[in-house]
Amino acid sequence: MSRVAIALMWLLHFLPLPVLAALGSAAGAAAFWLVRERREVTRINLAKCFPAMEPGVRERIARAHFRAFGRSLLERAILAWASGERIDRLVRLRGLEHLRALAGQPVLLLAPHFVGLDAAVTRLTRETRIAGIYSVQKDRLLSDFFWRIRSRFSDTQQISRQEGIRAAVASVRSGRPFYYLPDQDYGARDSVFVPFFGVPAATVTGLSRLARVTGARVLPCVTRILPGGAGYEVTIEPPWENFPTADAVADTRRMNEYIERKVLEMPEQYLWMHKRFKTRPTGEERFY
Repeated sequence: MSRVAIALMWLLHFLPLPVLAALGSAAGAAAFWLVRERREVTRINLAKCFPAMEPGVRERIARAHFRAFGRSLLERAILAWASGERIDRLVRLRGLEHLRALAGQPVLLLAPHFVGLDAAVTRLTRETRIAGIYSVQKDRLLSDFFWRIRSRFSDTQQISRQEGIRAAVASVRSGRPFYYLPDQDYGARDSVFVPFFGVPAATVTGLSRLARVTGARVLPCVTRILPGGAGYEVTIEPPWENFPTADAVADTRRMNEYIERKVLEMPEQYLWMHKRFKTRPTGEERFY
């Protein structure tokens, strides 16, 4: 099955981006009705994070989220097989000067889980050698597909979550920009409960810990899908000042507050179908 899917993806990369965007949006709209579990997870997450919002508005965000996710899924065909020149045109990179100013120094790129995040990885490999922690797929062909997206244009160092913090520390210290995605629920281990839109969310303290141990600067890196098949915009922001502190919990709260602000700018593009509140404080009822 995965061979057929990847073959279809290869064919899709020949399409103009506006056509591919329309197909992806349609696929996402269909998935909203076909994938019941993720539809309900999305609705629950939005209700928990925006309880004062009109239910109809939340529902529109949920449907728009599936359309955006569908787009990002099919448009990975371009990331995997299009020419570097085409990717440069379709994925606009802003703030690269902030990264270049720290060349050779330990850098953590804070990359929240917006649906277009893989576009940032591919575009960054056009500029530098990066590293990051990634989840290994059970299907070898899918793993190879995602490896291709993340390492087409440079020698990318991919560290599996099973390798742990020591491998990440060594990678950050080597001077490669480290693309770090710490805003999902990875369970209670190494996590603290800090608010995410007012809801206690199990959140790893890795951003603070890695920055403290390695002396790395933290630069937010956020990807936005542009409307109408116009491509992507990746923004690298200046390094955070006064980070990390001696208080890893306060640092992690600061990270979540930053992500909240970015979510409010494009709420449909955050990965709401992830069970962000799966781990609950002791004695609290499960959400899903």
